[in-house]
Amino acid sequence: MQTLTVVVPAYNESEGLREFHARLAAVFDQLDLTASVLYVDDGSRDDTWAVMESLRAGDARVATLKLSRNFGKELALTAGLDHADADAVVVIDADLQDPPELIAQFIARWREGYDVVYGTRSTRAGESRLKKATAAAFYRVMERLSATPVPRDTGDFRLMSRRALDALKKLRERQRFMKGLFTWVGYKQTAIVYERDARFAGSSKFNYWRLWNFALEGITSFSTAPLKIATYVGVLTALLSFVFGLFVFGKALLFGDVVRGYPTLMIVVLFLGGVQLMALGLIGEYLGRLYMEVKQRPLYLIDEHHGTGQR
Repeated sequence: MQTLTVVVPAYNESEGLREFHARLAAVFDQLDLTASVLYVDDGSRDDTWAVMESLRAGDARVATLKLSRNFGKELALTAGLDHADADAVVVIDADLQDPPELIAQFIARWREGYDVVYGTRSTRAGESRLKKATAAAFYRVMERLSATPVPRDTGDFRLMSRRALDALKKLRERQRFMKGLFTWVGYKQTAIVYERDARFAGSSKFNYWRLWNFALEGITSFSTAPLKIATYVGVLTALLSFVFGLFVFGKALLFGDVVRGYPTLMIVVLFLGGVQLMALGLIGEYLGRLYMEVKQRPLYLIDEHHGTGQR
């Protein structure tokens, strides 16, 4: 019989975890395959791990994995996928914004021959207009900058076949942008459009500062376009400076050198200084990521791991 593992990374999600599992278990009961769930505790500060363990004690289909500290969602998700062993794997968050009831549709498309079935959000309930606008802008910027097209309005909620999962496991980079990695592996992919719900409980762990850093991670992980843009801006600035220099020289030659132009001088100096600092900042972002890769630290460390059927 075919097997399915659902990977659920969680950080401080104890309030809604029981409701999530109740809905997921109801989905499992309707599936015509062997299904299990792997909950990954990403160093939660509340009683998320205790709730996970209680769920495992009451349901033999539950496995749990606890990381040694908070490594971030991308690495918690990586840990869960590394420990998944099934014909198909579904990734879903524990906040119930992505309905687990769609898993049956994912499986149906997988059986049609698709290796990756991802959920594309038509609406995003419970989110501010600013967050919706910035999210839409991010996906469209990624679409233009990256050679690996990331599907618009698509999160981590998806199903992967075994061969897609095996390919993903070979990618061991430290600075991980999972949405891009899911797409990078290729194979036959398709989308299922759905309406995203509001969070069942708690609050989002991603504030705007973290979302900004997440966007930088995605852009620098899958595109060198910012470096090229910095080069083009530098060349254009140099040409404009050369033209302006000829203008100043010609003016002094024809009309004499009158000691004026302090505001113009300051504008030019500040503009050039700003362009240089921006270019250095972009180089620093890429250099910092190279530094993290060179150190070759483990992606994550495990504190506890309990498989399905254990008591």
